[in-house]
Amino acid sequence: MTIYQFLLLFLLWVCLPHFCSPEIMFKRTPVPQKRVLGARTPRSDGKILHRQKRGWMWNQFFLLEEYTGSDYQYVGKLHSDQDKGDGSLKYILSGDGAGTLFIIDEKTGDIHATRRIDREEKAFYTLRAQAINRRTLRPVEPESEFVIKIHDINDNEPTFPEEIYTASVPEMSVVGTSVVQVTATDADDPSYGNSARVIYSILQGQPYFSVEPETGIIRTALPNMNRENREQYQVVIQAKDMGGQMGGLSGTTTVNITLTDVNDNPPRFPQNTIHLRVLESSPVGTAIGSVKATDADTGKNAEVEYRIIDGDGTDMFDIITEKDTQEGIITVKKPLDYESRRLYTLKVEAENTHVDPRFYYLGPFKDTTIVKISIEDVDEPPVFSRSSYLFEVHEDIEVGTIIGTVMARDPDSTSSPIRFSLDRHTDLDRIFNIHSGNGSLYTSKPLDRELSQWHNLTVIAAEINNPKEMTRVAVFVRILDVNDNAPQFAVFYDTFVCENARPGQLIQTISAVDKDDPLGGQKFFFSLAAVNPNFTVQDNEDNTARILTRKNGFNRHEISTYLLPVVISDNDYPIQSSTGTLTIRVCACDSQGNMQSCSAEALLLPAGLSTGALIAILLCIIILLVIVVLFAALKRQRKKEPLILSKEDIRDNIVSYNDEGGGEEDTQAFDIGTLRNPAAIEEKKLRRDIIPETLFIPRRTPTAPDNTDVRDFINERLKEHDLDPTAPPYDSLATYAYEGNDSIAESLSSLESGTTDGDQNYDYLREWGPRFNKLAEMYGGGESDKDS
Repeated sequence: MTIYQFLLLFLLWVCLPHFCSPEIMFKRTPVPQKRVLGARTPRSDGKILHRQKRGWMWNQFFLLEEYTGSDYQYVGKLHSDQDKGDGSLKYILSGDGAGTLFIIDEKTGDIHATRRIDREEKAFYTLRAQAINRRTLRPVEPESEFVIKIHDINDNEPTFPEEIYTASVPEMSVVGTSVVQVTATDADDPSYGNSARVIYSILQGQPYFSVEPETGIIRTALPNMNRENREQYQVVIQAKDMGGQMGGLSGTTTVNITLTDVNDNPPRFPQNTIHLRVLESSPVGTAIGSVKATDADTGKNAEVEYRIIDGDGTDMFDIITEKDTQEGIITVKKPLDYESRRLYTLKVEAENTHVDPRFYYLGPFKDTTIVKISIEDVDEPPVFSRSSYLFEVHEDIEVGTIIGTVMARDPDSTSSPIRFSLDRHTDLDRIFNIHSGNGSLYTSKPLDRELSQWHNLTVIAAEINNPKEMTRVAVFVRILDVNDNAPQFAVFYDTFVCENARPGQLIQTISAVDKDDPLGGQKFFFSLAAVNPNFTVQDNEDNTARILTRKNGFNRHEISTYLLPVVISDNDYPIQSSTGTLTIRVCACDSQGNMQSCSAEALLLPAGLSTGALIAILLCIIILLVIVVLFAALKRQRKKEPLILSKEDIRDNIVSYNDEGGGEEDTQAFDIGTLRNPAAIEEKKLRRDIIPETLFIPRRTPTAPDNTDVRDFINERLKEHDLDPTAPPYDSLATYAYEGNDSIAESLSSLESGTTDGDQNYDYLREWGPRFNKLAEMYGGGESDKDS
């Protein structure tokens, strides 16, 4: 045990009244059925009373933590008054840490701690003690419970939950403004001594900040700390236990303090005068430049609103505040003209939008500057005297008449001459034209209001010296009406009169239309071109007229149709009229005037057969005729052609077919006459018994010499056709019998005769027997054919 620990233990022994000797006589608890010697007290009944002695003296044990000695730390001693010192009793310890952390001497009752104990891990231990007879193992005293309390020593320094704190405080704050509170904790026992009493102090950050020793609240220590001068501060706070006295343990933490911004700085323009330039051709809304006032504050405290408060260009220019860049964008408000004015002056003001009333004494929070804007000259296009033109002209004017004049000028000081032209996309029919020098519009074709009442033209004015500078203007030409169209029937009238009509009977009401559009409206008059004994016209004076009969009864067998000329006139100047002819059919009607039939031929038709039925019947007949014609055409196409078309087309063929049919009569397949006479090769002929799908251009082959053997000739041709990609797309097998030169019967082929101009006699074929009758019939009739 060290001297320090010994002194501390001695002080605890002297000062604490509850601290007891290591050898403690416990308070005895009553033990039933056990008697010990004691004083006798007489009773009234004559019996002697025996007072029981207490066996345990009970109290707490106290143990210092963090024992550093090499031996086991002595805790205390258990002793029973039943212990005679002869070793007959045995002390037993149970409970928290019994046998491991705490051990007991069975004979003497001494308790020791086997290792260092940390109060911060556990402040007290509850154990149970018992004394038993070593021979009988019976308890001589009941089991009692006691507590070993761990006395604290200052072995833990104060700690902060965070190594680094972050805090902020508004700039320009008054002295004593609370910034942040930091709190340190000490694991030592706060109820014993000053081991856990923490005092705060500031190690770094003075003279700007201070800390309250008891609470750890950090406050501002200087007035008017300006963020614009310094924004970040680092403060180191120390927490020390033992009330901050010497020997106490301590811990530190760092607090990073940021001064937040307040609006304590007004905006300021860096220049008193700003010069800008803009072209006179800049359209309205064009941004010509920007102005910016600087503000040392940040965020919303630096937001600025710009406005034009004075100057001679307030109606020509405008300013817009750009929120992102905090700039004032000056834009064109009205069209500019270099020739009218070349310099404008504006007075622009910038003002904070969020002003803190606490800092009014630092204001005013606004500033002004002068902006001078110079207008630069550009080559401007011509300017028309009007934004659009409207000309009215009658439709009956002569070609070449001037209908109006457009005027334009060059606004530049040079005043270049102007050339006028028409945009032909707006006058595709080329009805109008324009004088290029003076801008006079005139007609180049006759006008017709009834075809087009309006013409929307575009006139182009361009500088002669700079044709790229041009301007367009809209010219609207309205064609005024002239009474140049005669009225006509409004619709086609299908008029009939009943055979049993009476005089004055209405058979038709007619009306008229006129393409003209007079100012007073349309007014038509109806009359007959000549006096008609059968019909008359009665004008209703409302642009309609009635057709009435003048005689009693009509006969359709005598006259089935009447033509009635009607004259229609208008009332405009000059008066226009036309004659329309009404075709009136005479029809048979019932007693109520309903038409039944209107021609004499209709009497022969069955009653009730309408015109639609007749048309349907006619269509059926036409369809049947078409079907018959198509069937006949197909039959003719399928009709076989004759085997022999002419005498010159006769040739011999031996053909092998893979299907039935043809046989000896198929003489249209091949012509091998060229085998005997190669010089007589003709243009390749197509087979007439097969319709080829594709026609190929025949390939010319060189003529074989006259002395070429037929066998060699056939082999050469076979090889050529095998390698020829233009060969016909059908397969045929031709077998040629080569007899040689010494045949007794000689050749039966007509190859030579078919290629010569002379005639041959084939009558000898009849003498060869029945097998050659067919050949005799084919070739023996040559003379008769020739005669016929």
